Amino acid sequence: MNIETQIELSSIIEQSLEKSMSYKEYRILVQQLLEENESTGNTQSESLLNYSQLNDRRMHRWDKTLRVPEDIERKIKKFDKEITWLVIAESWCGDAAHVLPVINKMTELNSNINLRIVIRDENMDLMNQFLTNGSQSIPKLIVLQKDTLEVLTIWGPRPSNATKMVEDYKKEHGSLDTAFKEDLQMWYNKDKGINIMQDLVFLLEKF
Repeated sequence: MNIETQIELSSIIEQSLEKSMSYKEYRILVQQLLEENESTGNTQSESLLNYSQLNDRRMHRWDKTLRVPEDIERKIKKFDKEITWLVIAESWCGDAAHVLPVINKMTELNSNINLRIVIRDENMDLMNQFLTNGSQSIPKLIVLQKDTLEVLTIWGPRPSNATKMVEDYKKEHGSLDTAFKEDLQMWYNKDKGINIMQDLVFLLEKF
């Protein structure tokens, strides 16, 4: 990455952070929009509204029931560098509804990790810097050094085991159908956030 590109990326990240919100603020925003029969993002439709309503219930359930295993909790608390986890999301995104509560629980265990969330459609310059195989897939976690805003690594849009499930299914069937998407939701529920935690602890241990 040349110096001009680095400067441009730093500027984009800085602008997005200025528009970012905490997890609590994100949850309040989503609920306020739902009261007005709206989802986040530039596109409004009945299907996106329905997904957002379902996801709000999912996140509420995860916020109440999610538990971090002791071995993972110890590893999170041991991390001693100051970083920012900047997450790109939307209320209608099913993966984000499972991932964000887990990320939030992890950051609550260590004040060195600062969680900030931005809406994808309001931060397209940022999104386009972190595409997944050319697509604007979310959620996308960008790990930043807190003081310099240097990008240390990225993660997403899905945990490693779910990513393999998606890739294997696409290889066999060409695309993801409704049946697979339901199976994926069941996998998230059964996994209870463990694969996400394992992935992110692995990232932390690399620094």
